[in-house]
Amino acid sequence: MTNVLSAKNVKKVYGSRGNIYPALDDISLNIKEGEFVGIMGPSGAGKTTLLNVISTIDSPTGGSIHIDGDNIIKMNEDQLSSFRRDKLGFIFQDFNLLDTLTVKENIVLPLALSRVNTHEIEEKVNEVANTLGITDILSKYPYEVSGGQKQRTAAARAIIHHPKLILADEPTGALDSKSSTELLQCLSDLNENNKATIMMVTHDAFAASYCKRILFIKDGRLFTELVRGGSRKEFFQKILDVLKTLGGDTNDLI
Repeated sequence: MTNVLSAKNVKKVYGSRGNIYPALDDISLNIKEGEFVGIMGPSGAGKTTLLNVISTIDSPTGGSIHIDGDNIIKMNEDQLSSFRRDKLGFIFQDFNLLDTLTVKENIVLPLALSRVNTHEIEEKVNEVANTLGITDILSKYPYEVSGGQKQRTAAARAIIHHPKLILADEPTGALDSKSSTELLQCLSDLNENNKATIMMVTHDAFAASYCKRILFIKDGRLFTELVRGGSRKEFFQKILDVLKTLGGDTNDLI
């Protein structure tokens, strides 16, 4: 399998002389096509910073990041804008849906911005809505549906253009346990059945147990890695064990 993401010696430093904070310190990682990778660590470990530099929201201080073979660090703003639209899919904790648009209109936004023809848009929205079980709410507005349905809508928007990499930032953070489980199962199915490549930042061990591999970060550095081998229940326990060794209140990480 080829690497969808390849990050080498990535650094991110905030502040100026005399007051420097290294948020990321020489991080290197690869995510192969079809992987479902979780990023975990204590609060302040650098998880969000790592997501931000990979998603092109922020720029690293040093190192290199290639996504689908493209060096995103050397792109200008126009190139980055096109790259985000074509190659990346985003799922945020707070959904980031537009209340003035219907569920369907929110989902097709990436295709509309890329000027995809109407017939193709209809085919793709029906396909993705069926995959995520939201066909019956396409004509509703975000304020008319549940949190779980909003997040499925956000997931549909993230995958409709078949991005090379889906980036999920605490996607279950605003959901109840039932909706969280349903969304995680959807992401797992997308990974298994559609070979979607997913990188998910989460503090939740239960959410992380749906991944195939977990990278743990501490103090801006990679701490260790877990690869799922047995059942999800066994993987969940191994995740908890690592979180305990990372320190802090494990209850805040579950």
